[in-house]
Amino acid sequence: MSEAAQSAGVERLAEAFDAADLVLVGAGAGLSTSAGLAYSGERFERWFADFARAYSFRDMYSGGFFPYATLEEHWAYWSRYIWCNRYGAPPRDTYGVLRELLVGKDHFVLTTNVDHQFQRAGFDKRRLFYTQGDYGLWQCSRPCHAETYDNEETVRAMMAAQGFALGKTETGGGEGAFLPPCDADAWEHITRRVPTELVPRCPRCGAPMSMNLRADDTFVEDAGWHAAAARYHAFVERCRGARVLFLELGVGGNTPVIVKYPFWRMTSENAQATYACVNKGEAFAPSIIADRSVCLDADIDEVLRGLARA
Repeated sequence: MSEAAQSAGVERLAEAFDAADLVLVGAGAGLSTSAGLAYSGERFERWFADFARAYSFRDMYSGGFFPYATLEEHWAYWSRYIWCNRYGAPPRDTYGVLRELLVGKDHFVLTTNVDHQFQRAGFDKRRLFYTQGDYGLWQCSRPCHAETYDNEETVRAMMAAQGFALGKTETGGGEGAFLPPCDADAWEHITRRVPTELVPRCPRCGAPMSMNLRADDTFVEDAGWHAAAARYHAFVERCRGARVLFLELGVGGNTPVIVKYPFWRMTSENAQATYACVNKGEAFAPSIIADRSVCLDADIDEVLRGLARA
């Protein structure tokens, strides 16, 4: 997209934003990627260089599905994964820019992201529905019951046990943030195991814990998940016939039935609705709603900052 086309698109989006009484945000992985939370490349190498050498992984996703020989190594990998994507600060404050844009607007957020960045940026959790889980939660792997458990304290202990040092990040992580090794000598002090006593187990049946992520039919939808789902559906009911902006950010084709297809359908059913799609390389809308759509094939962070200026 040319600079002129992007500027014109941002102006149209600003007009739709101002005209809307309600804003329903649908967020996918592209939003976190725009915030700098990349799962491959230099960022992967900084946190997982030893695993990459041992197993030839090229990205975090691949390592997350690897069948490690021991739970101690499995949780060494996953504790780093959780830390750098859930508890560490993102390189760019993209989520914070979005939050500021929504101040004073009646809004709700539906997201397939599991990195908790909305709440980290100060969003009201009562206006959020994380459909696919949360890196910050564990569940029984069986599962023997429908509850989830916060993991921050144990993840911090796992990071320390592997030899990661605490420091202050340049991106607002503050004191007490674990940092990746800065050179080869620093990697000499890092281990790919956590102590057996830190391996999380279900407090009821003793089975190993697993991530609360929707990967198969064992995913636990706890009481908090159901409460958020109810709030989302109540907001959707309020959108019927209202002047609403369906703002889709970084949603790809992996799970279109959660955000993209419902946004298209609700826009087509409501003559006062506008659909906006911001996603580098994947910005489009069906012809039936084309005249009420704003599609920006551009970096989400740039668009949001342009929208804030507009």
